[in-house]
Amino acid sequence: ETEDANEEAPLRDRSHIEKTLMLNEDKPSDDYSAVLQRLRKIYHSSIKPLEQSYKYNELRQHEITDGEITSKPMVLFLGPAEPTTSEFTVLMHGPKLKTIEGIVMAADSARSFSPLEKFGQNFLEKLIGIEVPHKLLERVTFVDTPGIIENRKQQERGYPFNDVCQWFIDRADLIFVVFDPTKLDVGLELEMLFRQLKGRESQIRIILNKADNLATQMLMRVYGALFWSLAPLINVTEPPRVYVSSFWPQEYKPDTHQELFLQEEISLLEDLNQVIENRLENKIAFIRQHAIRVRIHALLVDRYLQTYKDKMTFFSDGELVFKDIVEDPDKFYIFKTILAKTNVSKFDLPNREAYKDFFGINPISSFKLLSQQCSYMGGCFLEKIERAITQELPGLLGSLGLGKNPGALNCDKTGCSETPKNRYRKH
Repeated sequence: ETEDANEEAPLRDRSHIEKTLMLNEDKPSDDYSAVLQRLRKIYHSSIKPLEQSYKYNELRQHEITDGEITSKPMVLFLGPAEPTTSEFTVLMHGPKLKTIEGIVMAADSARSFSPLEKFGQNFLEKLIGIEVPHKLLERVTFVDTPGIIENRKQQERGYPFNDVCQWFIDRADLIFVVFDPTKLDVGLELEMLFRQLKGRESQIRIILNKADNLATQMLMRVYGALFWSLAPLINVTEPPRVYVSSFWPQEYKPDTHQELFLQEEISLLEDLNQVIENRLENKIAFIRQHAIRVRIHALLVDRYLQTYKDKMTFFSDGELVFKDIVEDPDKFYIFKTILAKTNVSKFDLPNREAYKDFFGINPISSFKLLSQQCSYMGGCFLEKIERAITQELPGLLGSLGLGKNPGALNCDKTGCSETPKNRYRKH
């Protein structure tokens, strides 16, 4: 009976999708490979040496692979929907319809998913790739996550669900949080999810799906209830954009706001198109933000080390001296010194507690001072990363827009002043 009903349900005209996403236009293929090649070179020569020398990966668990630098924009779908599957599904382009197992995706270093191996075999069995020969997927990759089932304990999943979500969140160019208007419970797992989304507010969009199932008055109530539930979870002055529509291909139900729903769908597609158009700008800004964090981490480790050397005497117990510094870095002005002298925003400073764990694994004696990280041929690590942040990456960003919109290439947009700005967070 259900199959018969679906066959009878008329499909609506969806020509606006191809038109909005410009899928039928033979656009000249931009030679982005040269830009990506240069971006990769800047990363390997100017950022990675400092990153490895000060073991940044052990603080943030965020290594950058070549596959990640060259990958397409990623659009992530999250939400408290009833899961139709328990898998993380990656939808990507391929010459023919094909399914790829997670273990194969993680083993391929050319793909951007190789770091997922660290989440273990149980997770890789829940990761699935689907290649589809569709024009849109030549430009973007979609990731669908299992629905968040409220009150479900993490260990029941058999892998660290929140850590996996965080990995995808950190790399997503656009994050759609999808709600069913008939089920708006904001439970503990959703609260935890929005905690993980902190700092990515500008990438978040909210979808209120199946909106033609509700009468106008009920829809307004649900819309209000959604904001009421999410307000404590999203602590920003400008709330995320909410798209209210019914996103399946069938006709909207009669006596509903069909024109509004269609316009909402077009707006969402324009949003998606913007991410595709800005893919290289976003990639450069992402690498630059990573460089800013690596630089701050190196400056902090250097400051801890310098303070340790200053406090040590012939009779000192090195372990006790350093324990005192790590337990109360403010007593030694470690974070204040970094803020005062080095053009660092206080919003970019890592958590003090994180360094207790960091130095618990990495003894302070295993690091060199920044002033000793120089060579005659290669120059100084710190100078190289600062040149990448203030000159090379903004210059690469500027070169992209010369043909498109030269007027937009000022320092407000690219953050090319001497003070490193967190431009990625606000675009």
